[in-house]
Amino acid sequence: MSDIEPPACFEASGKRLWAAVTEPYILTPAELANLEEACHTADELDRLEMVVRKLPDLTTRGSTGQIRPHPLLAEVRAHRALLQRLMEGLNLPDQDQKIGLRAGARHAAKAARARWANREAAS
Repeated sequence: MSDIEPPACFEASGKRLWAAVTEPYILTPAELANLEEACHTADELDRLEMVVRKLPDLTTRGSTGQIRPHPLLAEVRAHRALLQRLMEGLNLPDQDQKIGLRAGARHAAKAARARWANREAAS
């Protein structure tokens, strides 16, 4: 169990994310700051998704009357992408790793596995 308490301003999703990361991992101060941003983003994403679920229609009318997606859908998508980037920035290890890899190293490892799989399939 982590001795690091989450900031009091977090809502349910932020608190869950904080606990899920700080309990099994030891983070640097920079990673803790990144995690804090991720927790805030998770809370904001929850609020946005709650509003979207209550919308009577996922479309709206544009300035010339055309039907277009509701603007909140783009915000939800942007928050999901931001949360993913923030979590990737923590460099948390996969289950089969002892330490996490940076994004470039993860990409290189994935590419190497794909190359080996292609070689084995060709054999």
